Amino acid sequence: MSTGTSVWAGGHFDVDDAGTLDPGQCRYETWVTRIELAPANVIHFGPACRVGPIELGFNFDRISQPDGRQRTRGPQVKWTFFGNGDASLIAALGWSATYDLTGHGKPGQQVLVPLTWRPTQTLSIHANLGLDRSPIDGARTYRRGIAGEWAVDERVSLIVERNRAAGSWTSRAGLRFGLTPLVSLDISAARTIPLGIRSYVLGLNREFLR
Repeated sequence: MSTGTSVWAGGHFDVDDAGTLDPGQCRYETWVTRIELAPANVIHFGPACRVGPIELGFNFDRISQPDGRQRTRGPQVKWTFFGNGDASLIAALGWSATYDLTGHGKPGQQVLVPLTWRPTQTLSIHANLGLDRSPIDGARTYRRGIAGEWAVDERVSLIVERNRAAGSWTSRAGLRFGLTPLVSLDISAARTIPLGIRSYVLGLNREFLR
């Protein structure tokens, strides 16, 4: 996806945008999450590149809790089948899988349809519809979410979202700071109900040409 004055969600946010990287472009996203009540820390690293018409990525995650650590890996594929980076309405199709290297078992999977509508140059509305498959028991649950992203100026964007996954609602608000045209820093806080779990995230996103 292009950077600059355009606004896009993605990164660590729960509601994804419908854009993909430009041809010949790559990106890595990395973030650290602190989850209260559990408590748990999550470290994520996810490189991705545009390969032909699709964006192909791979995710590495480590979850640390008082009773031990969990490591997961998995691929993801995203295809923008309607619109492009300059269009006011964009739609995509995404798939990802998660393999637990610690406890093994069946992989978790997700199918997602992200939509992005840009009514103005500084405002984007993202909506998601999808299906998750649990790696524990194979149960399928629906996910849905909506987010608003407003470019306050050329360097700062405000993002708020509401997302439902695995039977729980999460509300998140955060800021994205454009450090350079290709590097951005994310800060957000979220609350998941009905358990009242709070989480805080610090993330870094960088795009580059391969």
